[in-house]
Amino acid sequence: MYWERLRIVPALSFACVKVAFSQELNGSTEVEHMWVNDVYFDGERVCGVLVNDPNVLSNVKNGDEVAVPLEQISDWMFAIEGKTYGGFSVQAMRKAMSESERAEHDEAWGLNFGDPDVVLVAYEQQEHPQNLTEHPMSVNTKKNFEEFLRGYPDEITRTDDEGYTMLHHEAIAGNRTRLELLLAKGADKNAKNIHGKTALDYARALGWDHVAEALSK
Repeated sequence: MYWERLRIVPALSFACVKVAFSQELNGSTEVEHMWVNDVYFDGERVCGVLVNDPNVLSNVKNGDEVAVPLEQISDWMFAIEGKTYGGFSVQAMRKAMSESERAEHDEAWGLNFGDPDVVLVAYEQQEHPQNLTEHPMSVNTKKNFEEFLRGYPDEITRTDDEGYTMLHHEAIAGNRTRLELLLAKGADKNAKNIHGKTALDYARALGWDHVAEALSK
């Protein structure tokens, strides 16, 4: 999603996550899992817009802007080049359908979900396994990014309203190539945001070992 926001022409047909929303009703906790799109992740929260009508809950509604911790995500799905990836819960439901019901379901979505027994996990893993460690655009745009930093050096130390630096964002996205350029140009790897976290904190929390290694030097 980091790279999708930077594209002039979108590569994804759509991308969304399923969130477990809850509410105390009549002395018990009711939970509904609903889809959220326009997804953005800041290392702390997954933000987006709810696109389902709740069946039971009254504390959220279709069209609400929401922000939830990563732990509330119960599924994810995106589509690219005519294929859907993720959608574990969707495929579980399709598996219980008849062939005609699956065809009707897919037509309603406007997508081809393929074999309900097969969940495509990652585009990079399926098509370009060598790019699993770092997104290829991080590497391929190295020269342009270096020219950008040369022309706008203030961006290296600029912070947003929550104290995130460019180094924070590159670490969250797993972009080691860009991160190394920032460090070479004097980015402060000890800078903390309002959550008291450095870029290294996010790299470790998100399992980006290749990024954590660069920040630990």
